[in-house]
Amino acid sequence: MIQAHDITALILAGGRGSRMGGVDKGLQNFMGLPLALHTLTRLQMSGGVGQIMINANRNLAAYESFGVPVWPDVLADYAGPLAGFLTGLERCETPYLLTVPCDTPLLPLDLAQRMAQALEAEDADIAMAAAPEAGKDGHMQVRSQPVFCLLRTELLESLVRFTQDGGRKIDAWTALHPTAVVAFDAPGDDPQAFFNANTLAELQQLESRRA
Repeated sequence: MIQAHDITALILAGGRGSRMGGVDKGLQNFMGLPLALHTLTRLQMSGGVGQIMINANRNLAAYESFGVPVWPDVLADYAGPLAGFLTGLERCETPYLLTVPCDTPLLPLDLAQRMAQALEAEDADIAMAAAPEAGKDGHMQVRSQPVFCLLRTELLESLVRFTQDGGRKIDAWTALHPTAVVAFDAPGDDPQAFFNANTLAELQQLESRRA
């Protein structure tokens, strides 16, 4: 059975924030605190992980003030979330790495536990979250959330090869490995748990819903 101390969580805060006008998304305020700090607090409250670290490419001192290790991308030029995965796998000292984005301040408290159970039950290399999301037609569908992954750290070599060959899409890489998809759509699950704020307007919208 995978224990909490076997899992290191990585908060992905290394993006350009281009849809937010280039601001550092993880440092934008939500309910009075930076988004990434909400994410960190949720992970700490959950009891599902041992260590936590942050992947960031600017304002490193601000992130370091949260009290956990901060690591910039090992790939140049804001290469996307997969660059964060790579950085996390290189720095991870536990058998498993849980990746979460910095802009989902309501992520499930049982995220790590459910991902770990699915990974073991299906003897997979990767567990990926899936959650209800409105499609273009407005209908809710359970869609995979590729930035929420639980990875075996021995996948580092595979990811190094993939990125060296120019690969940058998470789902193109995860498709190469046995992946358990974990649906967070049970009756007690918060439908907004995976709501990610890509724009300042979406952030304000989420804040007004929770007020």
